[in-house]
Formats: sequence, C-alpha cells, structure tokens
Amino acid sequence: MGNFAKWLGAGLGFTLGGTIGSIIGFTLGSFIDGLTVEDIQQERDYRAAAANTQAGDFEISLLILASIVIKSDGKVDERELNYVRTHFKRMYGEQRANQAFKLFKGFIKNNKVSTYQVCVQIRQNMTHASRLQLIHFLFGIAKADGYVNEYEVNSIKTIAGYLYINQYDFESIKAMFYDSTDSAYQILEIEKSATDDEVKKAYRKMVKKYHPDKLQHLGEEHLKGAEEKFREVQKAYEHIQKERGI
Repeated sequence: MGNFAKWLGAGLGFTLGGTIGSIIGFTLGSFIDGLTVEDIQQERDYRAAAANTQAGDFEISLLILASIVIKSDGKVDERELNYVRTHFKRMYGEQRANQAFKLFKGFIKNNKVSTYQVCVQIRQNMTHASRLQLIHFLFGIAKADGYVNEYEVNSIKTIAGYLYINQYDFESIKAMFYDSTDSAYQILEIEKSATDDEVKKAYRKMVKKYHPDKLQHLGEEHLKGAEEKFREVQKAYEHIQKERGI
C-alpha cells in the first residue's frame, strides 16, 4: 500500500463509516485503482496506537465541506483552491498537503455529496469548538478571491445550521471576514447599544468560547487557525475600547 493510503488511513475514525465513508470510497475509486475503504481501514487498525484520530477526522471533514462551499456558486475559483492548498501546507507541510489536496480534488468532482448527511455525521462526533473552527475555515476559503458572495454565505449558513451552530456564533465568525463599522460588535455577539459593562462581559465570554486550548485535541497544526479566531476577538474588543475610550 502506498504512502497516500497510509496518510489517509492512519488518522481516521468516524469518517470511514456512514455517509463520509461512502464519499471517500467513491472518490478513491475515481483515481486510485484497486484501493478500497476496507484497505484503508485495515491500515488504520495497524497504526491506531500512534494515530491522532480526531485530527484526521477534522481534516477529512474540512476537505469535504470546503468542496461544497467552493462549488456553491456554480464555479471553481483557482484562488479558492490555492487557499486550501496553502492552508494545508502551512498546517501539515508540503508532502502531506499534496496528498490531502489530491483527495480534495476528488471531492470537488463528486456531485453526489449530501450536505445534510455529512453534517449530521460530523456534529455527532465533533466538539462544538471543532465545528466552530470548520465554519471559520470555510469563510476563509470563501474570502480567498477577495469577496464572500451570497451563494457562499448561504452555503456556509446551511452547513452551520446542520452542524448546530447557532445564529449568534455564525454571525460572529462571519463578521471576522468583513470590514464594517459594526463588525467588532458582531464578533462579540452584542448590539452597538450595549453598555461598557456588557461589552466587557461579552469579551470574556468570547475569549472563553474561542480559546485555542479548546482545540488542543486536534494537534498543534490546527491551533494556528484557532489563534486567528482568538486574535479577531481581541482586535474587536480593542477597537470598541478605543472607540469608547474605555
């Protein structure tokens, strides 16, 4: 079995079953002759003791959801593909990123993906903090061409709903990718009319919600994305402080 199969099999748990497992199997069948999900399952069993299963599951979930968002406006923008490739290189290094991107391109070509069923499987097996991080990454992809269009927003909003991400959390993460006078308040999930005490309380709440420590289980490679979210919360609070002279 080649390096690709070993990369894919080593870190997967729930994603080899159910809807996501079927998607992986369909994708593998389209470009890897003779390699089956059962083969990968066997390889994973051999290496389970050393594997970071949760990180592997997050990675595959991220790739599938990213492919859905990229296709949402009816076209595949090269800048969005490059964002995914660059992001993965930064997290995993060039070799692993190239392997992941090979699978990702297979997901792009698969037009039989059920967003709802994929999200149900993800939400049943991932923490709330991990699901928030998925939404943050999806907005990053949508913004890669410089503009988050209506189709992409609606696609991510649908995914967020299926992942049981509430409207406040969705709008908070969305605001991190827009430059507007109200973005800082939206990131902290408060109205502009909030009192200074309410602003401080909201900041403490968001710091707790988006703290990178909540994603320690995914490994250091995913903490960078968590830190980006965390910095946006800090920047939002500092903006409001400066505006109000707090």
